[in-house]
Amino acid sequence: MALTDGMDLDPANVVRSERVEIDAPAAIVWEILTDFANYKAWNPFCIDCDSRLEIGAAVNMKLASYTVPGQVVDNVEYICAIEPERLISWELPFMEIWPYPARRDQIIEPLGPDRCAYNSTDAFFGDNGIHVMRFCGDWVKRAFDDTARALKARAEAIHSERKAA
Repeated sequence: MALTDGMDLDPANVVRSERVEIDAPAAIVWEILTDFANYKAWNPFCIDCDSRLEIGAAVNMKLASYTVPGQVVDNVEYICAIEPERLISWELPFMEIWPYPARRDQIIEPLGPDRCAYNSTDAFFGDNGIHVMRFCGDWVKRAFDDTARALKARAEAIHSERKAA
C-alpha cells in the first residue's frame, strides 16, 4: 500500500525526493534498504539504523541534522509496510507528547532485469502537518534527495562488482 492509499492526506504536506533511475536490479536496492546495520556505510542522512524487517518493528535511527551541522538527532519510527523489492515504509504515530504523525515510503520501481527507479516520500498528517512541512519540508527534501543519490551510487557499485566477479 502506498502512502495515499486509504489515507486522508493533504498533498501539500508531502515531501517527495527526486526519482532516480538506478542501473541495478530492484533486488539489490531492496537488499541495501533492508540492511539496516550498514546504513552508515552509504547513507548521508540516516547515519545509523537498527531494526528488524517486520511489521511493527522499531526503526531506531541517528539522523544527520540538516539545520545544525555536526548535530545528530535520535529518531524512532515503526515499520508499517513491507513489499519485497517494491516498498518499505515506516511511520511515526500520533502521540500526545509528540503530535506530529508521519509516514515515510521508500518506493522501488522495477524497470527491467538490471534497472529500477527509486524515490521516497514523507507525509505529515493531522492538524500539525502543515506546521511540520513549513518547519522542515525543505531540509527533509534535501536529505531524501541526498539519500536517493547515495543509494543509486551504492546499488550501481554493488551491481558492477557482482557482474565482474
